Amino acid sequence: MRLTEATSRLGTESAFDVLAKARALEADGRTVIHLEIGEPDFDTPPHIVDAAVDALRAGQTHYVPAPGIPPLRESVSAFLERTGRLRTTPDRVVITPGAKPVMFYVMLALCQAGDEVIYPNPAFPMYESIAAFTGAVPVPLPLREENEFRIDPDELERLVTPRTRLLILNSPHNPCGSALTKADCEAIAETAMRHDLTVLSDEVYWAIRYDGRHASVLDVDGMAERTILLDGWSKTFAMTGWRLGFAVLPEPLVEPVTRLIVNSVSCTSAFSQFAAKAALDGPWDAVERMVAEFRARRDLIVGELNQIPGISCQNPRGAFYVFPRITELGVPAGDLQERLLHEAGVAALAGTSFGSYGEGYLRLSYANSAENLRAAAASLRDLVAAL
Repeated sequence: MRLTEATSRLGTESAFDVLAKARALEADGRTVIHLEIGEPDFDTPPHIVDAAVDALRAGQTHYVPAPGIPPLRESVSAFLERTGRLRTTPDRVVITPGAKPVMFYVMLALCQAGDEVIYPNPAFPMYESIAAFTGAVPVPLPLREENEFRIDPDELERLVTPRTRLLILNSPHNPCGSALTKADCEAIAETAMRHDLTVLSDEVYWAIRYDGRHASVLDVDGMAERTILLDGWSKTFAMTGWRLGFAVLPEPLVEPVTRLIVNSVSCTSAFSQFAAKAALDGPWDAVERMVAEFRARRDLIVGELNQIPGISCQNPRGAFYVFPRITELGVPAGDLQERLLHEAGVAALAGTSFGSYGEGYLRLSYANSAENLRAAAASLRDLVAAL
């Protein structure tokens, strides 16, 4: 069987590879602390589950409009305005089975062979993977520790060429936990408007932030016409397995993206969209409790890591990841990842899982109990002492 050349350009998510290895060790009787998978360790709030069950019992098991049911698109629009993020209209909103399809749809609609896509590095690996799959040229924009893993607008400016088609942003950021500032967003927006760039702003972690108001390029006048807002329910409402995402699109992209939905998945499941509406319209207290717990865990794991000789860790401003520097240990990140798993029973990810600029770092998800975080830090400390 002959596969296409484009298929060879698709990457993967190392988190799932490490998870599979960890599960195999557990099947052999080993104990593993899971700090590799990027999902909240909380259950979906009950009122959301109840809404899905009610929808199923009411017969919401059939096809629905490809861009989403009108009540949910209206709720997304109202929610964004109510939370001060964006004033838009329901006809700009599309609902998708997870957030990744939005990345595919946007790049398939915008990018051709030879077009350039600027993306942060280290970053969620699908940005580079999907851009390459479309035939575009992924152009890494380094995120440096000395700049708190935020985009340097001057470095962005130097990477823009006449072939640049799309700029990808992610804030709060996976894997670094960094967050753009208002000044960052204004400078990035100025570059985007001056060079007529389209921006894909991945804000799936927007609600999980610890230091002030969420900042977005969409806060800058004129950016809504050239920015795709990517968000979903997975992180905010602990709904990773529900596979629910949405995009707010500039008007020229609505019809092409809707056509791509029709050609790929037809629509997002009906009953899950009623659950998504209940999440947006319902109480916020479960989200607040989750974020408060993540804040406490962040403080715990950062403190523990910074006590280990040869390791230093900045304080994340959002999401639920730490990205400690391990260069002083003199061990490649990939090797330390393997030794952590097999010798210490801690599943973590090498920074290189998120791009070449991740060498010298690890990513640990603190979506786990305080007890397990302390145990993982102790195991890491013992491993480092034995290096």
